[in-house]
Amino acid sequence: KIPTMKMLLLLIALLSAALLTSTAPPTCYSRVLSLSKEITESFKELQTSKTVDSCVQTLPRLYLDIHNYCVLAKLRDFVAYPGCDRVVEVNELKEKARSLYTILISYCRRDLVFLTDDCNALEIPISPPIEHS
Repeated sequence: KIPTMKMLLLLIALLSAALLTSTAPPTCYSRVLSLSKEITESFKELQTSKTVDSCVQTLPRLYLDIHNYCVLAKLRDFVAYPGCDRVVEVNELKEKARSLYTILISYCRRDLVFLTDDCNALEIPISPPIEHS
């Protein structure tokens, strides 16, 4: 009977430890950061895709930095852009941009700090440094 009790206590301890070390739920900041990166990457892929409609080349640039206050205007302009409504990928991207905008102005309004309001910085993405071997 004692080995069964020890085994049960060990199982309870392991389950408790597993629950305590589980990942924390996403914060507003982590959510908007990951969604902005996802949108920026999707836009890059869309721009380089050979199979997408030529109207994609006319879309406003979509480099997002959630630390820049101008990101709100950038998202509004992109969602309101009238071209490419016939392209499914563009509509999906606009929906993601709309979601990010809503999260920024509604749910995370008090949690975020904008470090700059340099709108020109959102026109030219910063390239990651090139590693020399």
